[in-house]
Amino acid sequence: QVHLVESGGGLVQAGGSLRLSCAASGSDFTINAMGWYRQAPGKQREWVAVLRNVGSANYADSVKGRFTISRDNVKNMVYLQMDSLKPEDTAVYSCSADVLLWGYEGAYTYWGQGTQVTVTS
Repeated sequence: QVHLVESGGGLVQAGGSLRLSCAASGSDFTINAMGWYRQAPGKQREWVAVLRNVGSANYADSVKGRFTISRDNVKNMVYLQMDSLKPEDTAVYSCSADVLLWGYEGAYTYWGQGTQVTVTS
């Protein structure tokens, strides 16, 4: 099993910045990719960004140029630097990890509980 815990959410004015962190813990797993999703009230969950072991980061058009995803592969952590925040960025942000569990076939996706980000105008 893999456990993900996010931190860093909060309340910020439009134009401000926040940095989210997510730590993956557990045993006997290898992470293929880590990413971020968000869900605003009354809306479906939306993919935000992903960073795979191979290749560059990918971002949703709505956050491109404002958000930056990064990873610390030694610590099994993923970060989301959010700049130039807008009220429409308000949502619960959750991290995800696509992992290989040693001894099991296939890849598994795990999710964190999420952290609230509120951007005021």
